[in-house]
Amino acid sequence: MHAKQPVRSGRAKRLPRAVRERQIMDAAVDVFSRLGFHAASMDEISEVAGISKPMLYAYLGSKEELFATCIRREATRMMEAIANGVEAEEPPDVQLWSGLRAFFGFVGENRASWQVLHRQASSQGGPFARELADMRGRAISLVAALLVHSSDFADVPRAGDKEAESLAAALVGAGESLADWWLDNPDEPAVVVAARLMNLVWMGFGDLVAGDVWRPPSGRG
Repeated sequence: MHAKQPVRSGRAKRLPRAVRERQIMDAAVDVFSRLGFHAASMDEISEVAGISKPMLYAYLGSKEELFATCIRREATRMMEAIANGVEAEEPPDVQLWSGLRAFFGFVGENRASWQVLHRQASSQGGPFARELADMRGRAISLVAALLVHSSDFADVPRAGDKEAESLAAALVGAGESLADWWLDNPDEPAVVVAARLMNLVWMGFGDLVAGDVWRPPSGRG
């Protein structure tokens, strides 16, 4: 009588590196957004990701390196969402509206991303603040290009003009502040929040597009 041969279990299929890294970063964004950078542990992230802690370190390094990678990935995702959402061939107001709608749509669908990008990154300082500053710079460049592209009027700033950058910085800052407020008021629909900022901004920028520029009274400039 032949002895029963042991059944050999098949080896688990090895995931491609890109898939595994995405799995890790998804877990990290979730943990960082819930617990904050300091309270988050690599043990927790490895458990949520479903991988061992040594593998976590092997793929994306230390907690600091993982956090910085998450900031860069989420910033890229957000910028792509805004760029893809802008209706570039439409009138200036529709371009701005579509961009704002895309931004708040992203934040609404990815609240954990915004927690990591804005609240967590800005509160940690150091290299994380630099990552945030890089994201803000990219956003300002995108908005400045939008403003320049949207008009042929003489009083609207041109490419490379500091006025274009300053107006874009004001809009990006307002958008960040409103999105941060929205985290604490999640019942507000994205389209309503976007419309509020649109009305605040366009009531002024619309005059710029029409060539109507406010100037201080004589002797008070």
